Amino acid sequence: MDLRSQFPVLERLAYLNAGSVGPVPRSAADAAQAELRDALENGRGAKAQFDRALDLADRLRVRIAGLFGCEAWEVALTGATTDGVNTVISGLDLGRGDEVLTSDEEHPGMLAPLGLARRRRGVTVRTVPFDELAGEVGPHTRLVACSHVSWLTGRVADTAALAACAAPVLLDGAQGLGAVPAPVGELGCDYYAASGQKWLCGPIGTGYLYVREDRVEQLSPIAAGYGTVSDPLRALELPLREGAARFDGGFPAAQSAAWALAALDVLEGAGIDFVHERGPTLAGTLADSLAAAGLNVAPRGRSTLVSWEAADNAAESERLLGERLLVRHLPGTPYVRASVGAWTSEEELERLVGAARPS
Repeated sequence: MDLRSQFPVLERLAYLNAGSVGPVPRSAADAAQAELRDALENGRGAKAQFDRALDLADRLRVRIAGLFGCEAWEVALTGATTDGVNTVISGLDLGRGDEVLTSDEEHPGMLAPLGLARRRRGVTVRTVPFDELAGEVGPHTRLVACSHVSWLTGRVADTAALAACAAPVLLDGAQGLGAVPAPVGELGCDYYAASGQKWLCGPIGTGYLYVREDRVEQLSPIAAGYGTVSDPLRALELPLREGAARFDGGFPAAQSAAWALAALDVLEGAGIDFVHERGPTLAGTLADSLAAAGLNVAPRGRSTLVSWEAADNAAESERLLGERLLVRHLPGTPYVRASVGAWTSEEELERLVGAARPS
């Protein structure tokens, strides 16, 4: 499969912002439109439509479990990475005297749930440098909550060192799943929250949460509804569904699941190993070329993100968009960030290097 040809937007500009939202494959848009057209023409309240939505969700859960290398019943379907983060931080029995350890490179989607736990429950939140997390785990650390891949710099967490620590680990995989391999067993994490709209090119409003088998019962749902219980006729008794599905974020939308599945078909058609290899390899080449051109590139790991300093990063990202190079600036930092996917071409990266201005 020619991966680039699946994304019409690439005919118009270099799409280098999948770290925010990924490009849309043509077949994914077609799949979503087909579901909406069916609802428009045939209604959406018959049993057949409900059953189809549930079937699409079940299929999606299985496909995501394949990416994680886990069992399908260890995956919850959420609305965003932050939904998964909230599910874990709020669902654990954390209180005064308990510490959550996090890093200095976390996204607001991680920091806000931690701030809420600190305000409402008296949890201690301690922030340490990204590369020092494992060595800072102490006797009161009840959870390590950090990024798998830093959204700021593209650095990759030392997951082996974290897995060897006594505290359970929650990984924010917004810049991980779909961009780099995320085999949860090898990563040794207890929880992994990820996005559907970024590197998996799915719709906004989709996300995924891995909860390790032996952690499911230790986590209380932070919200409950029809889909939370195994028997809706006994809902007041709260008979929870088996596995991580009890943490799902509401009834699945057929058009969203169909879009997500079609996008996975595109990525898997090109080969997930290819996707995981090409994106980080191209990003490494870009980082080296920007540095050689005199730009100050942030320290990074083997990921798909490359950040560099600009005198006015917001103005620089707007200027580059005018040259058909879609990147983003990171507020509160000096950085402009490029997200390099397997669909990116060498020519696009050469254009970016030639257009970027040193700070």
